[in-house]
Amino acid sequence: QVQLVESGGGLVQAGDSLSLSCASSGSGFTNYVMGWFRRAPGKERAFVAAVGRSGLSTQYADSVKGRFTISRDNVKNMVYLRMNRLKSEDTALYYCAARTHGSSWSLDTEYVHWGQGTQVTVSS
Repeated sequence: QVQLVESGGGLVQAGDSLSLSCASSGSGFTNYVMGWFRRAPGKERAFVAAVGRSGLSTQYADSVKGRFTISRDNVKNMVYLRMNRLKSEDTALYYCAARTHGSSWSLDTEYVHWGQGTQVTVSS
């Protein structure tokens, strides 16, 4: 069983940067594609970014492309999300998630393990 724990959220100003981390415990970390999702107040959970098993392939939502960078460390069983040039619309609860197979990295229904989330608040 995989357990995911996010950290690194906080309150920042628009234009600032912030890095989120996700620690994975349990076996088989490299079997999973890892993703970040977020839920803004009053909105549905939305895809942010995903990284393939080796860390070489990545995918981003259009809204964060060029500002956010996802990466993973398969030795430490960690996933990271570096967020630059933050905007007020990036305010959300950010979740780390893991999937094994499916048709699209951006579909939250294909992720089988989820963390509890870490809050990111961007003030304008």
